[in-house]
Amino acid sequence: MTAAPTSPAAGRPRTVRWLLRVHRPALYGWAVLVIALAAGLLWLRGPLADAAAAAWHQYDTTCWRPTPCRYDQDAILRYKDVYQYTTLTLLAIPFLAAAWAGAALTGRELETGTARLAWTQGVSPLRLLAAQLAVPAALVGAGTALLVWLHRLAWSAAEGRVDTAKAWYDPLTFYANGPVTVGLALAGLLLGALVGLLLGRSLLALCASVPAVAALWIAVHLTLPHLWPVATGVSGRRKSPHYTGIKVEEGVITATGAHRPTTSCTGDASSVCQALNDERGITGFYVDYHPLAHYWPLQLAATGVLLALTALLAALVLRLVRRRTTGSARRGTAVGTPSATALSRIHIRRCRRSRSRVD
Repeated sequence: MTAAPTSPAAGRPRTVRWLLRVHRPALYGWAVLVIALAAGLLWLRGPLADAAAAAWHQYDTTCWRPTPCRYDQDAILRYKDVYQYTTLTLLAIPFLAAAWAGAALTGRELETGTARLAWTQGVSPLRLLAAQLAVPAALVGAGTALLVWLHRLAWSAAEGRVDTAKAWYDPLTFYANGPVTVGLALAGLLLGALVGLLLGRSLLALCASVPAVAALWIAVHLTLPHLWPVATGVSGRRKSPHYTGIKVEEGVITATGAHRPTTSCTGDASSVCQALNDERGITGFYVDYHPLAHYWPLQLAATGVLLALTALLAALVLRLVRRRTTGSARRGTAVGTPSATALSRIHIRRCRRSRSRVD
């Protein structure tokens, strides 16, 4: 006798598909941003860089002669403007990721009770939150890495060809050309999620996430030069030391050979400085800096610190959710059961939306 086939047990909901459906507007917005910025960077790398390079060649070959100076100034200005706008937009991604994570990913769901409602669908709070963090992190990390790579290609296309092209140690160019921006975007995403969990209000989380990322960026900017040993350039009293790169510290050299950091009179450019340095007993000057050879060590060291910070923030977020859900269970409330107030709020909002559509 053949046993009757049993219906398969209802499987758990596909969390990733559900997350993409709930946050579909943010996904579309992120896709539009990545595609538009990538197109702008490709335009910058190709036609704009070529036109600006040709204009500078015209300027360098004709404008020093006593003949009329004719060159395409608009091409140079157009390249400069597009480079500035694309760079600033790329560097704004950590702020956008933090603001979205704080306002929509965690803050709004706690404010409306959607998170508790989702826990009734067979998904534990920790599993749901892990998916909520992993899926956006993968999309933000991949998209930001692609844009950073394209920005570096666009910058390299003008190197040595466009006279006004930014140097590698320009602060905005330095961050936009390397993986530090990817680390900042991931850290900003987790930082915004943590702020949203702590505040539990979408608007407050939105307002607090942006200053938090700004503080993180300032800390990275101040710490980064000290993550790798510096190179030192020295000179005598007749001239200041020559260097090319990121300056960390400068000062004077005493008669004993000691380096004394100072920000005043690091050269004998004026008679006042000459008198002051004579009084100090100065024999020369020095400058600590990072040359081009230190670019990737600095980038990788700072990125490693940011990834470690991202992992720490993720652990804090998961621990906070575990503590809250455990506390709810101890107080007699089922972890997977939404409160009546939360469900009633959601029901009222749905009724209002349906009524407004009918009207």
